[in-house]
Amino acid sequence: MAVILNIETSTSVCSVALTAEGMILTHHEDFEGRNHAALLSDYIKSCLDFLAEKELKLDAVAVSIGPGSYTGLRIGLSEAKGLAYGLDIPLIGVSTLKLMATRVMFSTLDIDPETIFVPMIDARRMEVYTAAYDFALDELLAPQPLILDSGSYSDIIETGRPILLFGNGSAKAADVVKAPNVKIVEGVDPLAVDMIALAERAWASRDFLDLAYSVPVYLKDFMVTKPKKLL
Repeated sequence: MAVILNIETSTSVCSVALTAEGMILTHHEDFEGRNHAALLSDYIKSCLDFLAEKELKLDAVAVSIGPGSYTGLRIGLSEAKGLAYGLDIPLIGVSTLKLMATRVMFSTLDIDPETIFVPMIDARRMEVYTAAYDFALDELLAPQPLILDSGSYSDIIETGRPILLFGNGSAKAADVVKAPNVKIVEGVDPLAVDMIALAERAWASRDFLDLAYSVPVYLKDFMVTKPKKLL
């Protein structure tokens, strides 16, 4: 099994994990805010130093490609590309929404197999980046930006299946998405340590990103606002 360096910078959390054979060899996480530019390089260096100490070889770099923070995604992908290019190893892209879904799937053994997993990443105002997946990670709702209202997720709610909402955008749903089969799971952040399953699956199928042309999955265009004139 491959030794993979996993990088996650899609939200305010910055994290890196070195993994192999489904195990975490070492990892670093920061939950204090958007410190990606200051911390990420040091986290990566620490993992590379660990590899050198253990006389291990890095086989691939995996990076969470979004959706999420425009700045965070750019920082993470740029670092991942540079490392993959410099070491001449493959680059793996991991969906941030699927990453969050797998984190919840593996968090407990008593989840109903009919459960629908709905990750939600905070955007602006009442908007979130979201999708819906079943236990096989098949899409029941395609990844999209969504402005939350009382009709949000109505199609999957009407199935009657258990629905779990989670992620840093889920708090917005508490007052508008209400149904007996809907539950909010708190404290779910996308983390590098949870990328193992998706990164190893991509490695096994040789599903790699193009180093030259790969870009983050933003789901919507970056909005630039002009500063107001003082006079």
